[in-house]
Amino acid sequence: MSISGADLVAEILRREQVPLLACYPRNPLIDACARAGIRPIICRQERVGVGIADGYSRASDHQGIGVFASQHGPGIENAFPGIAQAYADGVPLLVLPAGDSLSRPSTPPVFYPAEVLAPVTKWSARVQRTEDLPMLLRRAFQQLRSGAPGPVLLELPDEILRGRFAGPIDYRSPALCRFGPDPDSVQAAARLLAQAECPVIWAGQGVLRANATAALVDLAEAIAAPVLTTNPGKSAFPEDHDLSLGAGAVNAPEPLRAWLQRADLVLAIGSSLTTTPFNPGLPANARVIHATVNPADLNKDRDCELALLGDARLTLEALLAALPKPAARTLRLAAVRAEVRRDKTAWLERWRSQLDDGATPINPYRLIRDLHRTVDPANTIITHDAGSPREHLVPFWETPRPRGYLGWGKSTQLGHGLGLTLGAKLAHPERLCIHWQGDAAFCMVGLDLDTAVRNRIGTLSIVLNNGVMACERDHLIDSRQRYDAFDIGGDYAAIASALGVWSRRVEQPEDFIPVLREAIAMTEAGKPALIECMTKQCHDFAG
Repeated sequence: MSISGADLVAEILRREQVPLLACYPRNPLIDACARAGIRPIICRQERVGVGIADGYSRASDHQGIGVFASQHGPGIENAFPGIAQAYADGVPLLVLPAGDSLSRPSTPPVFYPAEVLAPVTKWSARVQRTEDLPMLLRRAFQQLRSGAPGPVLLELPDEILRGRFAGPIDYRSPALCRFGPDPDSVQAAARLLAQAECPVIWAGQGVLRANATAALVDLAEAIAAPVLTTNPGKSAFPEDHDLSLGAGAVNAPEPLRAWLQRADLVLAIGSSLTTTPFNPGLPANARVIHATVNPADLNKDRDCELALLGDARLTLEALLAALPKPAARTLRLAAVRAEVRRDKTAWLERWRSQLDDGATPINPYRLIRDLHRTVDPANTIITHDAGSPREHLVPFWETPRPRGYLGWGKSTQLGHGLGLTLGAKLAHPERLCIHWQGDAAFCMVGLDLDTAVRNRIGTLSIVLNNGVMACERDHLIDSRQRYDAFDIGGDYAAIASALGVWSRRVEQPEDFIPVLREAIAMTEAGKPALIECMTKQCHDFAG
């Protein structure tokens, strides 16, 4: 018996336990996956579809891989920005675009996705023969499960998808492949950490990908080191722990910056240490041990005194095994815990007037306070969108478990958070999944809430409507004065309602919690909800 190339791909995805396919709109693989029991999630724009696959991967452990399929030509062209965002953030996802005929040359308007998207994928290939599909998909999944994470693309030309495959399907799923750091470097790093007077740990997204949170906690306690995370790494360390300094983007908690300046040694684990405006920044004179899975990260933007190349969990476990165990560390740990607690308490007290603000328009910090008090953070996955909503949320949202916060943004594409939230909810239907966004982000992708309605994906969108592009206030000065180019506006609750979303507009701060509880009940029933909050222009940042 022979099967089509599309059915062959679907069967291999089924064997890889792929539960859903984010997709749009014409690709024979979509129906083939449906026949194989893989649920199609048809988005309204390809960029959001890639975001759904991205969010599924981020919210899952290392075995969960999001998959996206598009048509050739305009479909994969529209998907480019979403793939570029995933590439910038190092997220593993599988992209399966249809392709033009093998006989057509790659000249305008035709292009080969495997070639054009090579700069924003970890690995890409174009299938030349239907019988090569098992081998190439095995290579794709091996790339997804090995080394530095990133998007992988396999272009499926029309002849391949509609061609016939005869004979048994010889496909063996590749195993997760991890490697650990050089033992001599581990011993040297352990000595440095043991000798440091004020070590600080800088934790990135690699800790999450390696499922290394428990090992990170053990190491932090063993060396009495407070821990900060990058925005993509937020939730890699439990933020209700006494050693947590929280996370930073442009905005960061004051204690995070203060401890980073005091540090005589920084252990950067699971982070690329890329120079970007969207992290708190290492002090120029800091001594750095850089632990990463990607050799291209080492001495790229920042010199390091010592490098540890390998999986974050294997690295942390090796460091723990190599550490000396002096009794004095117990006393030091208690002192550092107490000092971090005092610093955080004093910092929050300085922000009390913002967090408790009862004025109108509503202060976004008041909303964050009320949101955090009302939901169960341990059963919540929240993500931000680009701009001021990210900077308001990152310092003040405390998440106690891994992947309870999906931080993103070495690139900061406005609107990317919606797809992430949909993907996270598909990965964890039992959890409350929240998209915290501004009005400009809603204007980018808000119509894809229709995808949530049609597929009964019960997410919660919170839109902060201040009527302006707040992050552009320093860039649109003349345009604003002459042409009001700074201003935007709309009734976003009405737009959401027209799409079938349960929605409310909130204008008074005391009304937010009752509406929030109604919205959560809607999401628990499988219905997406949106709360539009009329907020002030809030330019105060925590750090």
